[in-house]
Amino acid sequence: GDSVITVQLTEEDKIEDDVVFYLVFTGSTVQHCTSTRKINPGSLETISPGHDCCETVKVALCASREGHPILVVAEESFQFVQDEAYDAAQFLATCAGNQQALNFTRFLHRSRPPAADVDFLDEKVALAFRHLKLPAEWNVLGADQSLTGKDPQGT
Repeated sequence: GDSVITVQLTEEDKIEDDVVFYLVFTGSTVQHCTSTRKINPGSLETISPGHDCCETVKVALCASREGHPILVVAEESFQFVQDEAYDAAQFLATCAGNQQALNFTRFLHRSRPPAADVDFLDEKVALAFRHLKLPAEWNVLGADQSLTGKDPQGT
């Protein structure tokens, strides 16, 4: 999911006012381009985008100045990892409409984690859902259309 990344610049790459820095994340199937924010003369901050799979991606720090070509300042690798929220989102997506999926919610109810932890997990699972590849016809209720109040003809 999304997280804050801080980029430390070398002395040669100090931030000039008319230079715009951005990061390009290149994975096996998806490429993300993110803007950066100057937090001090030697540091940039950005939000890491969510990614569609767990893998190591190449990250390029690019600089742009009006009237000049785009310059690749540095390249590094970045690891997108699968966490509990991503696992939970995948589990819930594959179990939509399945009563067994309720075991997950029963577990949360029985273990009674602190409310702040549940809220944080809820936010992370919702964010993970945004980055799952789901079929167009997928819905949280599953294939059983009787739960939607509509018959198969949509009446």
